Amino acid sequence: MNKPTLFRRSVMLMVYVWRRIMDVRFNPLKYIPDAKLQAYFMLVLFSIWSVSFGFIASYHLGWLGYSTITSLVVHLSVLIPMMVTNAVFVDAERTGAQWLEEWKAEQSHYALFMKRLKAQNLSRWNI
Repeated sequence: MNKPTLFRRSVMLMVYVWRRIMDVRFNPLKYIPDAKLQAYFMLVLFSIWSVSFGFIASYHLGWLGYSTITSLVVHLSVLIPMMVTNAVFVDAERTGAQWLEEWKAEQSHYALFMKRLKAQNLSRWNI
């Protein structure tokens, strides 16, 4: 069993993490019917939290040269590529893309293979 490439594992991990944290199917913004408004409110909340964490860090850690604008730019440089990646995967799931099914199957088979290897090394104690 071949291990999936680092690129595939990284992309799949990014999608799974995004969905666990930012997916509107699981947070209260799911009640807003328009997807554009949901994305807008998520970005507004993101901006508010990054600024507030910046203020907290600058106060408690004594970072006198802390730049809130730099913090926003750094956070956005991580968030926007994750949003685009998630959009590509959502579109691929909707259209039933073959490459996505192959990636998921490869990931699933490798995870099952690794679990079986770990299970063989277990020993039961007969107390």
